[in-house]
Amino acid sequence: MNTFHTTGTTAQNQRDFDAHAFWQQFQHREAQVGSIRLHYVEGGQGRPLLLIPGWPQSWYTWRHVMPALAASDRRVIAIDPRGLGDSDKPIAGYDLATVAQDLHQFALQTGLMSHGALDVAGHDIGAWISYAWVADWPGDIGRLALYDAALPGITPPPPAGVLSEEGNIRTWHFGFNRLADLPELLVEGRERAYLDWLFRAKLRISSAITAADLDEYTRVFSAPGAARAGFAYYRALFNGDGLEQNRRRATRRLSIPVMAWGASDGVGNILLDTIRYIADDVRGGTIEACGHYVPEEAPETVIRQLAEFFTE
Repeated sequence: MNTFHTTGTTAQNQRDFDAHAFWQQFQHREAQVGSIRLHYVEGGQGRPLLLIPGWPQSWYTWRHVMPALAASDRRVIAIDPRGLGDSDKPIAGYDLATVAQDLHQFALQTGLMSHGALDVAGHDIGAWISYAWVADWPGDIGRLALYDAALPGITPPPPAGVLSEEGNIRTWHFGFNRLADLPELLVEGRERAYLDWLFRAKLRISSAITAADLDEYTRVFSAPGAARAGFAYYRALFNGDGLEQNRRRATRRLSIPVMAWGASDGVGNILLDTIRYIADDVRGGTIEACGHYVPEEAPETVIRQLAEFFTE
């Protein structure tokens, strides 16, 4: 098993978010894609590099990573897919085929592919989305980096039986989120407490998400329709049709280079092993001493990995 050791809570691997300096370099932008408005944050000049966050987060997941990548002569774009962050939250369209088509159209409209296929990185459900995108639109992405996710319908399910306490803490929300109506009823008005529990349960480095960061995630998760939209990703994927769509995608092997890193306190080497089933040019492994929220817990590690991978 390949491993990549972080520096834990030491200064080398933890960054304070300097909002003033960040917004000197980056800007909020919007794009109308079909009937929905997609929000993204962009900065830097050079070859485009697109970052896709996971649930229950937003573009903000990548805040520590973006300045260093932009400083290496890259045009860095962190997007909120439909339903997440400050993008529109339509009632429907959370199946991966629709979300992948959103990003295909977004890349065309914003000129991201004007000089060739894109470099893309995705975390959590951002990894689900980016995999569906490259499988459905194979000419769009030239190199793909994935962080701490299983691929539903492709990653083998865990053994049957009662989950361990650790396994239950990491995965209980997969069943909860796909329930009809109940999650919204229980979470409404308690969004901050709900998110705080999720983050604390899956962080290895508790200082990686501060009270101010929790404020930002609570802001976007509390917006009208936001909780419903986030849960809709799970409802659209974790059923017979959604899982079968992903299984069919896996029959088309990826020929592009793919980097797959799990966290030691997340999926570990499961992501790398899954990608080896479906791609020919694969590298990655496990980031040690790290929880699920890799871009925030190990930003320096992610910066090094992406910089090396996307400049090979």
